[in-house]
Amino acid sequence: VFLLFFTTHEELQTLDVDDAFFSTPEDIAARALKPQGGVNFIRTFKKQVEDQAVNLPPNLDELVQNATYVQSPDNLVWQYFYDLKGSAEYPFPGGIFQWARYRRNGTGLNETEKIFSESLNKHENTLTLATLRIFSNGLGQPHFHFNANEMGYVISGCGQVGVILSGVSAGFNIGIGDVIFFPVGTQHYIKSVCDEDLLLILAYSTGNQLETLRMKDYFHGTADHILAQLFFKKQAEFQKFPKAAK
Repeated sequence: VFLLFFTTHEELQTLDVDDAFFSTPEDIAARALKPQGGVNFIRTFKKQVEDQAVNLPPNLDELVQNATYVQSPDNLVWQYFYDLKGSAEYPFPGGIFQWARYRRNGTGLNETEKIFSESLNKHENTLTLATLRIFSNGLGQPHFHFNANEMGYVISGCGQVGVILSGVSAGFNIGIGDVIFFPVGTQHYIKSVCDEDLLLILAYSTGNQLETLRMKDYFHGTADHILAQLFFKKQAEFQKFPKAAK
């Protein structure tokens, strides 16, 4: 079972090998592939009624006698592959992140992780992927992303989501199999409300380093005297919000 994300907001257009073959004139395919029997051999191919992208032939054992795959060298493999489950964990007070992403500063990455990181950054319209585990009753605090849309899929657990925009807010429940979407710049939070952890896989529409601003950061980054004016509270009151240790 695969969970797939595609970097397009339009209807996805796909061309499979068999579709491309049957869309090519017989004489052109024969000249390109040069099979024994020429164009007459090409004419023995018949288009299947079912889409072979999603249906395997019922007589597959008769058709395929030998299938071998040679493992490619690491410098090629890790441009396209990343062991997310086995990667480093990044804990926060409410849970754990694991990332398949680009990082400008590659300090701490091993050689294969650096290959993947740089590969992401070389291509336009790529994705950053992550798994997010929020512990029972834990919170992914309000935040937004400067440079990416975010989409997620719930693997296990259940939660509550809040979306906060200027003059607009929305809240809803999520469970296994649900998809969530936050456009770039949309402040949102996720809370786990089940006895088990809430686990999601997330996709961000950027191959650059993800830029995120969290509520605690922009609140603490605003001067106390400005907050006092905004909220009509004494300046000293804002000392009650603890600042996280660096």
